[in-house]
Amino acid sequence: MKKETILRTVLLVLALFNQILTALGKNPLPFSDEQLYETLSLLFTAAASLWAWWKNNSFTKEAIRADAYLAELKEEKENRK
Repeated sequence: MKKETILRTVLLVLALFNQILTALGKNPLPFSDEQLYETLSLLFTAAASLWAWWKNNSFTKEAIRADAYLAELKEEKENRK
């Protein structure tokens, strides 16, 4: 069995256990809903920031022209194959 399969199964069991406890009026997680929201919001912001930073974002005319030139070079290379 793959590690990923085991991990997904464990996470599913934990999620189901958490759901059962929540349905019974118990709070199995050691933090409030507000803390959970703040943490998820922070993670989303960090992920979006990293993704935007990682992508090649050309804003100047020179950078846009350089991107177009690079695309032409890549296309020529593909056409030679």
